[in-house]
Amino acid sequence: MINTTLSAASINMAPLSAEIFLVVASCAILLIDMFLKEGKRNITYVLSLLTLVGCAVITYGDFKAGTTTYTFFNMFVSDPMANLLKLFTYLAVGITLVYSRQYSSDRGMMSGNMGGEIYVLALFTMLGQMIMISGNNMLPIYLGLELMSLSLYALVAMRRDHAISTEAAMKYFILGSLASGFLLYGMSMIYGATGSLDIGTIAKLSAANAANHTILVFGLVFVVAGMAFKLGAVPFHMWVPDVYQGAPTGVTLLLGAAPKLASFAMMIRILVEGLLPMAFDWQQMLLALAVLSLAVGNLTAISQTNIKRMLAYSTIAQLGFVLLGMMAGTTGPRDAMNAASAAPAYSAAMYYTITYVLTTLGSFGLIMMLARSGFEAEEIADFKGLAKRSPWYALVMTVLMFSLAGVPPMMGFMAKWAVLQAVVATGQYWLAVVAVLFSLIGAFYYLRVVKTIWFDEAVDVSPIKTPMDMRVALSLNGILVVLLGVMPGSLLAACLSAMTQTLGS
Repeated sequence: MINTTLSAASINMAPLSAEIFLVVASCAILLIDMFLKEGKRNITYVLSLLTLVGCAVITYGDFKAGTTTYTFFNMFVSDPMANLLKLFTYLAVGITLVYSRQYSSDRGMMSGNMGGEIYVLALFTMLGQMIMISGNNMLPIYLGLELMSLSLYALVAMRRDHAISTEAAMKYFILGSLASGFLLYGMSMIYGATGSLDIGTIAKLSAANAANHTILVFGLVFVVAGMAFKLGAVPFHMWVPDVYQGAPTGVTLLLGAAPKLASFAMMIRILVEGLLPMAFDWQQMLLALAVLSLAVGNLTAISQTNIKRMLAYSTIAQLGFVLLGMMAGTTGPRDAMNAASAAPAYSAAMYYTITYVLTTLGSFGLIMMLARSGFEAEEIADFKGLAKRSPWYALVMTVLMFSLAGVPPMMGFMAKWAVLQAVVATGQYWLAVVAVLFSLIGAFYYLRVVKTIWFDEAVDVSPIKTPMDMRVALSLNGILVVLLGVMPGSLLAACLSAMTQTLGS
């Protein structure tokens, strides 16, 4: 007779409060939007932002408690790292919705009986990210990834009458499906080697040499390849520039910002918490991916004239630094590896990911600000003379470009410094030198945008008209990048504390 009794700890719903609230609110918003007239889409917009606020309030309470709670037979975990990443995920998605509201409306993406579906799909994208971040088992991690990806496929193809967007959606779907296949195949091989999909169980078996090492290594190769596809690391980066350019800019921001936080969490869960005893194997893979991403991303971005493609290659290069932080975490012989002692390096990678997300939000926000109905501000030349049209937003864009280039005292400089410190601590000085050299090369194309803004003659001198919420959000975005560069201590400490508590639990 099968025992169907479940322990209270196994079905504790409290750690999933934010996810449950998000599901209920998203379904309610979908139903409400069906009965709204086309001119009432602001109601859907406001309800979506209120949903994000509600999720943030719930998650912040868990973050302040600083506890680690497992539920659903250890498939789901609520810990400090997950809660901190979720808070920034809410912030990224919320700011994206603010930036893209007018842009989407001008392009007819809010028309029809279901015009508010962009908000609902964005919320379901975020739900997938939250499941990925808190997944403590390969099954929910994969399900969260697919929920996020399927929602993003639909969003990229939202402009059904736009050939370039449709083409981008097809490329994203085909290559994304390939990446999912790689990841799923790798997970199945790890399951075959260990007999479990549970992260903790996999860690114990691999540490005790109780798993088939050969099969485990093959599984690891496919898992790392699948994650590299989702991150957009070289040589799995071919979809990034085409999708970034072809997707509506608001959707580009949805797939280029918050998902990076979830992908970082996925790497920590699988590679660090699950396969730390195999760190020597996956570190070599991450090293190759990091150096290739720094080289290809920075060198290719130089020749770009489309700013969305330039930022796409910039993203590839920025992810190279994240991977450097990940591979700098654990060194030494296999039996001496300790995830908790490597927390400073992983927290540096986490801080870098957050920095990249905040800076990317503002960069694409300004692209959408300059766009208008019938005109896409996608060329670097479209930023000519922005300083004469709006000195304040020219300054904000300058701050964001300086941050991406790693110019002090911007937030991006502190992020690069933290990662380089972690790399130097491993004794791999040559790697730090390579990263610095490619960063200097990358500074060229960021400074080219700054030069265009301040010194080129304006082609369009018409005043910039944007909604109040977007103007406020862009201003705060720029100020935040400067403040967190001048005073990075609080966020760095939060990342270190969250990572230390998570890996020590």
